[in-house]
Amino acid sequence: MNPSRSSAKSTYYPLFLDIAQKSCVVLGGGKVAERKTRMLLKFGAKVRVISPEVTNALQVLAQKGKIHIAIRRYRATDLRSASLVFAATGDEGANNRIREDARRANIPVNVVDNPDLCDFIVPSIIKKGPVVIAISTSGVLPLLSKRLRQELEAIVKRDYVKYADTVGRFRRFIIKHIEDKKTRREMMKKIGGMSVEELNRMGLKEIKRMLLRTRT
Repeated sequence: MNPSRSSAKSTYYPLFLDIAQKSCVVLGGGKVAERKTRMLLKFGAKVRVISPEVTNALQVLAQKGKIHIAIRRYRATDLRSASLVFAATGDEGANNRIREDARRANIPVNVVDNPDLCDFIVPSIIKKGPVVIAISTSGVLPLLSKRLRQELEAIVKRDYVKYADTVGRFRRFIIKHIEDKKTRREMMKKIGGMSVEELNRMGLKEIKRMLLRTRT
């Protein structure tokens, strides 16, 4: 882990992680921990929440089997096998201990409201189907990230979600069934020249017929 850095001098390398079925630990049981937990669940993570007290919403998630909760204080052993750690205890001393334990275990940690202690920050996220947009101001001005997210959400309509799903399925199809990379590139280039509206009207079956017919 890198030593703590001044957030004013840092910019963060954008990276999308596959956390599906991976263990993510949330230390803390308040509203902030609840928001972190809900977002992790959207991406398929296996979430463990550890806190002496938790919100009613977190209790409901546990009752539904969506998360695991340990009603107690943090222990260093809680980080075993974790892929990501979120420290949201509201206790500066506890958050610092979590940070140091995660650093020794080489586990990326996010300490809520303290960018100087974070290995990564959580951007403002737009998720609509397969379309995911992450917005960050490198921890300098979260308010601007939120405003940009609200504006972009109005732009990303259902048409784009349908387009991403249809074209994504077609891309997976040709990767599986067409060995020649040049042919695949030409097909995707042709799709790239078509409008979102046109491709949505056609649907997957018609796209296959049109592009596979041009090969014969």
